[in-house]
Amino acid sequence: MFTAPLVMLGVLILVLVRESIRGNITAEARAHWPWRLQLLDMQVLGSLLAVAVGAVLARAQYARTVRPYLGRRGSWARGSLRGDTQAWTVGILNGGQHIATVESYDCQVVLAGGDGRTGTRWTDISVAVDELTRSGLVVAEDFQLAELGPGFPLVGTSSYETVLVGAFSKEFVERVEALHVRIRVTDVVGDSHERIGDCMRGARANTHAPPD
Repeated sequence: MFTAPLVMLGVLILVLVRESIRGNITAEARAHWPWRLQLLDMQVLGSLLAVAVGAVLARAQYARTVRPYLGRRGSWARGSLRGDTQAWTVGILNGGQHIATVESYDCQVVLAGGDGRTGTRWTDISVAVDELTRSGLVVAEDFQLAELGPGFPLVGTSSYETVLVGAFSKEFVERVEALHVRIRVTDVVGDSHERIGDCMRGARANTHAPPD
């Protein structure tokens, strides 16, 4: 949606340069092609340039106003895993004033002491779950991963309410070096924004999780 005003501004600038050159060559040169062709009157061109610049600046200002501010929050809490045990629970939030919709959502698993086969590619949630279960971790007992599919709305909020990304047991935190999540969203004016974060960041800050 930002392309049209930028293209219009670029074309008008090229026309301005061309007409400026045409105005500074001799009358004899202007009698020959292509200089004998006047594209726009300079007054009209000036007015169109003012409108185009105004449109670009207004659009940029509006885009800044409605852009999403994606953040994450993690804490040890109960209620997300089987047995009501303590889990490192991570959520994502949109701190902007307007809604954003998910364009793509994928992740990257890096196992602690891995052999290099993990952590090198981005995958969807189902593939990541397969990698984790093959390593011996159990769904619902050691981890839960939410899948935010295309079109999922992230509502702007000032109360810092998060949408669940995942919950992870103490064993998961010990056995998984990093779990990177990459989310790409589209704002209300059609611009795309991307954020990458590690779900394990902060989980080991106190060395151990709170006691069960």
